[in-house]
Amino acid sequence: MVAEAEVVCQQRVPVLDVPYFGKGSNIEEIDEIVAISSPVSSPKLGKVGLPADLPTPQLVLDGHGGPEAAAYVRKHALRFFFEDVDFPRTCEFDDVFMEGVENSLSKSFLLADLALADDCTVNSSSGTTALVAMIFGRHLMVANAGDCRAVLCRKGEAVDMSEDHRPIYPSERGRVEDLGGFIDDGYLNGVLSVSRALGDWDMKFPKGSSSPLIAEPEFRQVVLTEDDEFLIIGCDGIWDVMSSQHAVSIVRKGLRRHNDPEQCARDLVMEALRCNTFDNLTVIVVCFSSPDHLEQSSPRPRRLRCCSLSAEALCSLRSLLDANAKW
Repeated sequence: MVAEAEVVCQQRVPVLDVPYFGKGSNIEEIDEIVAISSPVSSPKLGKVGLPADLPTPQLVLDGHGGPEAAAYVRKHALRFFFEDVDFPRTCEFDDVFMEGVENSLSKSFLLADLALADDCTVNSSSGTTALVAMIFGRHLMVANAGDCRAVLCRKGEAVDMSEDHRPIYPSERGRVEDLGGFIDDGYLNGVLSVSRALGDWDMKFPKGSSSPLIAEPEFRQVVLTEDDEFLIIGCDGIWDVMSSQHAVSIVRKGLRRHNDPEQCARDLVMEALRCNTFDNLTVIVVCFSSPDHLEQSSPRPRRLRCCSLSAEALCSLRSLLDANAKW
C-alpha cells in the first residue's frame, strides 16, 4: 500500500507564526515559506513611525545545509524587513519612495545575513536563498538573492521579475572569478549551486572580507497595468523543470477554467512532479485585482494561495504516481 502524499495549502498565513509545511525534520535541504495576506502589524512599528497599513510582502526562503538559516530568517522576518531598517515613512508611492524601499530591502538582506553569522544556534554551513515581492499601490518590487524566481503574467506572456543567481551564468561567473572564487561542475567553489545567499558563513568568513558568495539582492520593479494578471513565486524545484512561460500558461489556463489560485498552485506542483523534479516545491500564486481596482491608490492582491510539498511527501507522491502509471 502506497502512503498518501501530503500536500499542504495555506491561506492568510499570519506573520511570525508561519508553520513549516511538511514533515521531514531530518532532511538536509528545506524550503521555508512566509506568505502574508493581510497588512503587516506590530506594536513596534507604530513606535518607529512606520505607516499603520504596510504592504503585503510575499517572502520565499529556500534553505540548504540544514534548516537553521531559513528558520531563523523566517522567525525574525518582521524585525529584519521593517523594524530594524529605515523603511520609508510615507505613503506617496513615487520614485523617491520606491528608491527608499529598495535601499531598505537591501539593508534587510545584509542585516539578516550578518545576524546569521552572529547567532550561535545557526550552523555556519547553513544558508538560504531569499526572494521577497511587495506591492505598493500599482508598483510591484521584487528583491532576490538566489535561485527562487518571480514571474509576472502580462497578457499571457511571462515576464521574469528576478534573475536566477547561478555561478555558471555569465553575469555571476565574472563577479565570482574576480573575487577569487571558482566554479566546479556548476558549483561555487565546488560546494553551492547558487552565487548569492544568506548565511553560509563557512564560505564568507572573516567578516568584512570579499567573498564570491554574497547576500546582496538584485531588484526589479514594474508599474502594474490592466494587462498584468497574476504573479507566480516559486523555489528552484519548480524552475529546474519548467520554463517561466510554461508555468504562466498552466496558471492562466487554470484561472480561466475555475478561477482558483490554490488549484493553480497545485497544478504547478503536479506538473513539476510529472517532469521529475528532485527538490522540494514551494509555489505562491497571487492574482491581481480587477483593472478598476488597479486605478485606486492602494490595490492589494485579490487572492493568495500557497502550495508547498515536503521532500518526504514528494517521494510518497512520486511513488503513488509511479504505481498508477503501471496500471
